[in-house]
Amino acid sequence: FMEYINVGGGLGIDYDAPDEHPMPDFAAYFGLFARELALSEGQTLHFEPGRSVVAQCGSLVTRILYVKQGLDKKFAIVDAGMNDLLRPALYQAHHAIENLTATHDTSDTYDVVGPVCESADVFATGIVLPVVERGSLLAIRSAGAYGETMASRYNSRELPRAYFSDDLLAARPNL
Repeated sequence: FMEYINVGGGLGIDYDAPDEHPMPDFAAYFGLFARELALSEGQTLHFEPGRSVVAQCGSLVTRILYVKQGLDKKFAIVDAGMNDLLRPALYQAHHAIENLTATHDTSDTYDVVGPVCESADVFATGIVLPVVERGSLLAIRSAGAYGETMASRYNSRELPRAYFSDDLLAARPNL
């Protein structure tokens, strides 16, 4: 007799459109188990919702250090590095990125990269953003689940600071 049935974790999130789908459909998720899994008396179902609860609660806010025109692409070099948000470097994870200080109506295509001298220090390639310039602030979204826990002091870099707010829009003037 199995007393505990552990269905694990892995309830995903929408990294592409975090504002459209800030939380997974928990009712559908749990409804699936209610319909498909017949528990015997005394059995308990265990699951780990993980990133589905906290990923959309955090963004990595970073400042543009330089905008560099390469031979065939434009680079937005930011002050955050792969040590601050490892997921894109470690397994090419995609995170939505937005320009928090957009002052232009026009857009351009960028590779958003960090300052760490590693070829993997890349947050996005070929991303279209409202035109950025030195000092612009970008938000790398959906960093609440693993951003801080996977951050390191690699290359003697400082850990990113954490700020807490009920509304990022209200906090923008203070950034």
